[in-house]
Amino acid sequence: MSEKADTVGSRIRYWRMRRGGMSQGVLAGLAGVSQPYISQLESGSKSVDRRSTLVAIAGALQVTVADLLGQGAEPGDPARDRAGACVPEIWSALIEIEDGERQAPTGSAEELAGRIARVDQLRASANYPAMAPMLPGLLHAAAAVGETTLAHAAYLTSTCLRNLGYRHLALNAARVAVAAAEEAEDPAWIGAARFAYTQSLPIESAALAARAADRSLAEAQAAAADLRVRQVLGQLHLAAALTYAVSGRADTAHDHLAEAARDAASVGDPADGAGFNGCGFGPTNVGLWEMSIAAELGEHGRVIELSRTVRPQTLVAANRHQSYWLDLGRAFSASGRRDAEALAAFIQAERAAPAPFALNPLAREAVVAIMHRTRRRAVPDDLRMLAGRLGITLRP
Repeated sequence: MSEKADTVGSRIRYWRMRRGGMSQGVLAGLAGVSQPYISQLESGSKSVDRRSTLVAIAGALQVTVADLLGQGAEPGDPARDRAGACVPEIWSALIEIEDGERQAPTGSAEELAGRIARVDQLRASANYPAMAPMLPGLLHAAAAVGETTLAHAAYLTSTCLRNLGYRHLALNAARVAVAAAEEAEDPAWIGAARFAYTQSLPIESAALAARAADRSLAEAQAAAADLRVRQVLGQLHLAAALTYAVSGRADTAHDHLAEAARDAASVGDPADGAGFNGCGFGPTNVGLWEMSIAAELGEHGRVIELSRTVRPQTLVAANRHQSYWLDLGRAFSASGRRDAEALAAFIQAERAAPAPFALNPLAREAVVAIMHRTRRRAVPDDLRMLAGRLGITLRP
């Protein structure tokens, strides 16, 4: 079997060799995992299933998680490459806005609202590559108006860049969103912008992201009578729960998850499946985040159990549908004995949101691991076709 691009396991081996030929045993000791686990990762027979494990291995190798995931370093995906061509112009727009430069307004308020609505529709369908070309002009137009319009445009930009793998620029966009929302003195948009900020921090900064979410929660409580703010508060609890789980503080993660569940029970699922700013906060979204947190904590049986009660179709956001199927697929795959079910789930995840699935390095790793486990048997056509769409080819 060969891959168009390196895998996480091959990058681990590359950096291990660069560190004076560090042995698998030494790396395992530094990262707090077993030597056979490192061996399985490097061979491709097992995939990394926890963010905290990536952080530990990257720290032991003195590299970033992005280095291990190959984010921002590997051309090859056509959709990402086309979107990447727009990134310098997006970056330039963000710099100009942060420096206080504003272009003269063009078009009417109705036209600008329509442009934002179109980009928001692309976000709901998780079509981030199609969003990217629209963002530079949208940012400049929104900056000319300012306040919540700019906060909304910068939030959309942060979401798009983060999902395309440009997390450092997503952080810049989130900061622009926070500044605009604070200028507007709109508690709901302040909370939404700070949610984008916590989501954009690198995985290694999970503790910082958790503290940032806690601060935002404390500040937003005063305006909790506003339904929009209550939805944002719930999302901030969910963000804090996941980041505390990555930081190894499972008890605190469960506390935040419980708070989110209480808030969700009182507000219910949004009638339109989206809610304020498309956050989709309600019992269904809490269930989806609970699946992700269980996956991060290595509770794969719990992920499968939760999947039986969560109905992602309640929400309109395609990335929430993908999250459900991706977490479920990785839970099936983790056992090494339910690959057929894992493959079916991954196919559903790809159908829900094709572009982000193709760009998700952990999804790709899980598919590679299944292929390694089936290489001595006949490879199912569905697996062969899915692997081909991810740029993975089988060598006879």
